[in-house]
Amino acid sequence: MPLPKFDYIRPKTMRKLVAALATHRADTKIIAGGTDLVVLLRDKIVRPKYVVDIKGVKELHKLSWNKNLGLTIGAAVTLKELLDSDIVKQKFGALWKAASTLADPTIRNRATLVGNICNASPAADTAPALLVLDAKVEVVGKKGKRTVAIKDFFKGVKKTALKPGEFVRAVKVPNPPERARSDYLKWGRTAGEDLSVVGVAAMVADSGEKLMRVALSSVAPTPLLVPDVESAFRDGSSLDEKIERAVSIVQSKICPISDVRCCKEYRLYMAGVLTSRVLKRLLGVADVQA
Repeated sequence: MPLPKFDYIRPKTMRKLVAALATHRADTKIIAGGTDLVVLLRDKIVRPKYVVDIKGVKELHKLSWNKNLGLTIGAAVTLKELLDSDIVKQKFGALWKAASTLADPTIRNRATLVGNICNASPAADTAPALLVLDAKVEVVGKKGKRTVAIKDFFKGVKKTALKPGEFVRAVKVPNPPERARSDYLKWGRTAGEDLSVVGVAAMVADSGEKLMRVALSSVAPTPLLVPDVESAFRDGSSLDEKIERAVSIVQSKICPISDVRCCKEYRLYMAGVLTSRVLKRLLGVADVQA
């Protein structure tokens, strides 16, 4: 099936990229990996007049880590590059795990982290990991640069905080606290490539007062950071009781739907199961199922 006609633009500098998007604005789609956009073009779901390829901008291929500033992931960095990074695997475990579960190796060779979040699917695998890691999104447009917290970036199904003419230059992830541990668990319909029926990321840190964050995909119109999970761990009850309370908090904050992949009741149940499993793994409870 032929793609709809469009003009193809491949800027080589940030200045030219900003100018192209400012000029054509709502008539433009950005392509990096293309794993989502090409499908949308093929199925005639989107019909842009211009497609702007950002891979020619060297700055957007930056993947770097700084002991003070944390991790910087440029818009053109692929999931494969993230998975090949020892720093990502060692310090940002939830993000590394989430990237490893997304699609298959062929897709991960082209797909980008920034593309995954800009697609703004409620089922985005990398989004819960970025939420628990407190990532920031660096947005650029004709009026300059601004920073958006990842929890404020998702505005609805397939909707983000980006304005016409803006694009994401990079995602920045601060270094986790000392002795922090994070992980991501995904439940799909099959053991292989699949969208998540439910995905749960969590981070636990023993920095004075225990810090704990839990975020989920496929349980709300946007990937969701669940507040108040820490409150389940503030009294002297047993660890199992604390985890049960955390599960109850998570299940009270989500609003899953039924669709072609799963019913809402099963999503609610599995959100609890995965929350329990990931917290037990991070808190050192033995014999926890992967």
